Amino acid sequence: MLHAAASVLASIPSPSISEFHIGSFPVRIYALCIIAGIIAAVLITNSRLTRRGAEPWVVVDIGLLAVPLAIIGARIFHVATHPGFYFGPGSNPWNPFEPGSVWAIWEGGIAIYGSLIGGAIGAWLGCRWTGIRFSAFADALAPGLLLAQAMGRFGNWFNQELFGLPTDLPWGLEINPDNPAFPPGLPADTLFHPTFLYEVIWNTLGAFVLLWLGSRFTLQWGRLFAVYLIWYSAGRIVWESIRIDPSEVFFGLRSNVWAAIIGVVLGIVILIVQKRRHTGLEPSPYVPGREWKPKVSDAVQSQDTDDFVDVSEPPAAEVGAADSATSAVTAK
Repeated sequence: MLHAAASVLASIPSPSISEFHIGSFPVRIYALCIIAGIIAAVLITNSRLTRRGAEPWVVVDIGLLAVPLAIIGARIFHVATHPGFYFGPGSNPWNPFEPGSVWAIWEGGIAIYGSLIGGAIGAWLGCRWTGIRFSAFADALAPGLLLAQAMGRFGNWFNQELFGLPTDLPWGLEINPDNPAFPPGLPADTLFHPTFLYEVIWNTLGAFVLLWLGSRFTLQWGRLFAVYLIWYSAGRIVWESIRIDPSEVFFGLRSNVWAAIIGVVLGIVILIVQKRRHTGLEPSPYVPGREWKPKVSDAVQSQDTDDFVDVSEPPAAEVGAADSATSAVTAK
């Protein structure tokens, strides 16, 4: 049976397409994976924030600033750490109408750590705008963010990019030898470590771990997001160490390995500092004085259910009438 299973799982094929057309408009599957991840993160974060008493869909207001800045930051970080892709003889860094420009994010090329930096700036601004505590938002976001990153990695699979070292393992990834990322000099049937899949599994598992930790230990004040930084970055150190795509190297390590190490250290620092600064629970997902109060119409609608029981005291007039009626019955 094991032999039969191994013969079935001889390798992982790569998709033969990376885009499709609606009329004459090209739709990049990479972009669809990113969008799907953003939607998943928004839905999960909204659910977690509203359960704590935040205004429903306030996450959308924060996302209006966080998402664009996250994408911009991701692209800037990628270009900065891969300058050879965009600058040099024969390159086209600035013309957006030609392939290979720094603006052509639809061709792939974003860096998660750049998105974290840009997204954090946008989220901080959005939280100040809405009155949400930045730490509360970060903790609510953490599990959904890991799941979004897992979904986004499927875009790398469709683009046949960011794979690892050659391997003879039964789950080796097939890469088209005509792909520009295929290492020269290797046989056409060479298989590679599917680093996209490793990260999909690691991040998905991490999302469930964060949900459990947040529920079991009530991690607040940014501590759940600190665990996210540690979990994601620890895995990223491993995946980056076996990837073979070009990257800037400093002191023997790829730039993203250094970024991941910083992520682990930063997560540990946040855990220690916030545990010492805040021994109790967050009183509200809002900063003092910015609390959200449901509208009267929302309160009325919440009573229009079979589960609602009115336990409020009756008006004084009704109490007096009821007492009179009771007295009359007693007198008889």
